[in-house]
Amino acid sequence: MQIKTKLLKTLILGAPASGKGTISSRLVKRYGLEHVSSGDKLRDHIEKQTDLGKKVKSYLNEGKLVPDDVMINFMVMELKRVENKPWLLDGFPRTVTQADALWKVKPVDIVLNLVVPFEVIIDRVKNRWVHLPSGRVYNIGFNTPKVMGKDDETGEALMQRPDDKPEAVKKRLEIYESMTKPVIDFYKGKGIIKHFEGRTSDEIWPKITDYMDNLLKKT
Repeated sequence: MQIKTKLLKTLILGAPASGKGTISSRLVKRYGLEHVSSGDKLRDHIEKQTDLGKKVKSYLNEGKLVPDDVMINFMVMELKRVENKPWLLDGFPRTVTQADALWKVKPVDIVLNLVVPFEVIIDRVKNRWVHLPSGRVYNIGFNTPKVMGKDDETGEALMQRPDDKPEAVKKRLEIYESMTKPVIDFYKGKGIIKHFEGRTSDEIWPKITDYMDNLLKKT
């Protein structure tokens, strides 16, 4: 069932492997939101070898973050494409500079922050397998592939990413936490952030729907 939604501008935050992808797909389906994922959009540009894609790839190849001004200009343009629809923003902003720039042109209405214990995420990622061409992710014991080691849709082999090793994941989580805390504080100052704690997406999801449904009743 899809809930009728006003033109809500929603942002989702969450550490790597916190379940953002699962929650985002459910939000899109239930509330009719347009999903704007910075990662997906950038990967599309890289794949198509656009000027932006080449620029972004050069930063990534050098192990650098994409500069704030490049990300801001890019994401503002992407959001203009969906300005007459309710949207869900994922993967941006990652810095306070980006958050402040976004606020000046496209103020966010709601920020949903997924809070999952780091030890749960590390354990989850150990069991994660990916179909690299499509980005489809499987988790053994949670979203297990129909045939072990094979993608459900294509039958192609699944891989484990090198950066899914526990020590690499722990480092990524620490970096995420240090980078995102100022962004969380920024939205806390705006009074629009809501934290949702849990160990699984199924545990967190009802809390989000209760919050969103009640919010929409008031609008």
